[in-house]
Formats: sequence, C-alpha cells, structure tokens
Amino acid sequence: MRPKNIVDGSNGIGRHLAQRSARRGHKVVITSRDKLRAKEVAADIGGNTTGLTVDLAAPEDIAEALSGVTEVDNLIITAISQYHNTFADFDISQAVEAVTVKLVGYTATIRALRDRFTPDASVVLFGGLAKDRPYPGSTIVTAFNGGIATLTNTLALEIAPHRINAIHPGVVGDSPKWLAVRDTHPHIPRTPIGRLVTMSEVADATEFLLTNGGINGINLLVDGGLMTN
Repeated sequence: MRPKNIVDGSNGIGRHLAQRSARRGHKVVITSRDKLRAKEVAADIGGNTTGLTVDLAAPEDIAEALSGVTEVDNLIITAISQYHNTFADFDISQAVEAVTVKLVGYTATIRALRDRFTPDASVVLFGGLAKDRPYPGSTIVTAFNGGIATLTNTLALEIAPHRINAIHPGVVGDSPKWLAVRDTHPHIPRTPIGRLVTMSEVADATEFLLTNGGINGINLLVDGGLMTN
C-alpha cells in the first residue's frame, strides 16, 4: 500500500483530518488500537482509506503493525490515553500507559516509518494546552504534553531534512468530547475570540504545519488567544 497520509487516531480530530484528506482523493491510512474500530472507521470514511491496528501503548509491536506501509507523505499522530489522574489518587498503571502512548509510542511510530518518508514528508504531533495551563487532575497530561513540545525540538534535528511540528489545541468545542459544553465552557469568557476553537480550525492549522516547508520544530497553540489572558 502507498498511503499519502497516515493519521494515528480514529476519534475526534484524528477522524476529522482523515475525512478531510479522503474527500480530496488522497490515500489515507487511519489507525486504532481496536482492530474492528480501525476497519469500521476506514469503511465509514470511504474513498481510498485503509484501517490498521496499531497500539501505541505497546511500542515494541508498532514496527510490525506498520510493516505493510511502503510510502508516507504525511504523518499525523493524535493518539492519547487521557485519564483524570490526580496526584492525591495517583494511578500508576494509568500514568505509565499515558506516558508510553504519548512519548514512547509517538517516537516509535516515527522511527518505524522514517525510512519510508517521501522527500517532502512531514510530521505533526498532537499535544495540548494543558502543557501551559494545568488543571486539577492534569499531572500526567501536563507532563506528557510538555514532553511533546521538547520531543518536537529534538526530532527536528534527528529526522532532518524531514520536518516535524507539534500542535497544541485548546478545548475544541465541536469535538465529541466537548460538544455538550461548547457554549458554556468556563474558558469561553477568558478567550478573546469569545468562543472555543473548532475541529476545522485545528485541521487548518495542522495542514499549514504539514505543507509550509519553512516551518520546522514549532509548537503551535490553537486556543483562540486563551493564553494571552
């Protein structure tokens, strides 16, 4: 198979990005740790979309899971194990899984595919605004999103001349996770644009990072200006 885009993530913004790419006639590989879900989402997206089973919580298996991929133009990694894990009630197994997915799994995925990148291939990693604006229960989320920021900086050197950037969205109002509070979320009064950002806006920013050849090693906030307040 010769995909144009690989999108690691079958929910929310990952699915949205895959749908966008498929509508444009691109070859897309979408991944999920759940085999059935990977196939169902790929079938639902349609076009030239394939579903693969890849579990970033088991990084030693990633290379084999991606062995059938022969060429990559763009790699987008959105996967997350996001548990509400407070310091007071710290769950070690959940914390290890979350960090493994976000830091070890992301790195292992890039490493597994690196020799199949086309000359202009680029990577976008997903972090989140919790790296700069922690909240109760975000101990590990804040830590691994901060790790994504520094991982992006070092991988910009390690995978050169290919480019890598990271995107850190705020609360995405029309995503499945936040749809019920899109008009009442407490971030809205503190956000200069007067609303939460949308999946379309996050996707636009992702595509900018993928396609602008002069952007490399950047951590881009897409938060409607929340961090200015």
